[in-house]
Amino acid sequence: MQTKQTIAIIGATGNMGSAISKSLLKGNYRLLLKSGDQGKLNNLVKEIKSNNMAADVEAAPCPTEASWEADIIILAVPFEAEKEIAENIKEVANQKIVISIANPLNETYNGLVTAPGTSAAEELQKLLPNSKVIKAFNTTFAADFSTPVIDGKQVDAFIAGNDGDALESVKALVSLAGFNPIVAGDLSVSRTLEHMQLLLIQLGMKSNYNWLAGWKILHN
Repeated sequence: MQTKQTIAIIGATGNMGSAISKSLLKGNYRLLLKSGDQGKLNNLVKEIKSNNMAADVEAAPCPTEASWEADIIILAVPFEAEKEIAENIKEVANQKIVISIANPLNETYNGLVTAPGTSAAEELQKLLPNSKVIKAFNTTFAADFSTPVIDGKQVDAFIAGNDGDALESVKALVSLAGFNPIVAGDLSVSRTLEHMQLLLIQLGMKSNYNWLAGWKILHN
């Protein structure tokens, strides 16, 4: 029998955090959800359980406790919030998978705030040197989780990281969420992935995609 893993989702009530939380209920996971808005968090847990009484999900009192119990930690928070969270979970995230979904966008969406030659995920890895940081879910919009097939094509979701076993674990989560997982390379490839989403956001704003758009590699 497969051992049930625990996933902590920090920032669970945001658009992405909520979408990820709901998408992972189909798997054999225990979900610990954490948000700065306790009212929204309680409502999210109630909503999930009302739709699925058997859902193994609960609100977590703090990110440190949630991360201590977790096998996999998903930081569904903006880039600027990652540093403080990393400081709080550094010890309890030792040797654990930590997923960064952040895109370090500037306020006008015409560039990234990270310096050239680095990425949000690489900066997080520096803050969590003993964790297995993986980039995932950053090239998808929240709306894609409910509609992962667009125009008859399954949206590709790209993953980057330095640990092979961790990449395989995250591939399973991405597939469970409904996307086609593609391991793009090591963590440095996060620089490209974050720029890809910046471009998709810019195109969406220009062409009115209504936040329902995704990347697809066509090949033979």
